[in-house]
Amino acid sequence: MPSLQIRNLPDDLYQTLSFRAEQAHRSLAQQALIELRNATGSVMIRQRARILETISQDVAGLGTRTPSVPPEKLIREDRER
Repeated sequence: MPSLQIRNLPDDLYQTLSFRAEQAHRSLAQQALIELRNATGSVMIRQRARILETISQDVAGLGTRTPSVPPEKLIREDRER
């Protein structure tokens, strides 16, 4: 499993992280992982929501279409390359 070492961590950030870890009865490393997951997860959720909204709008604008070539044929051709 990869690891991460942070040098020159600002004192105020360390104190905040340490306080949150203590309040949640976690180690500093556990709290840092949770904070990182929360920070990256919210961004990813917003990006997914935007992408899904764009896809929904595209589908609504295009309507239902029948593909000119059956998907099975395209997959088969790709596998045979």
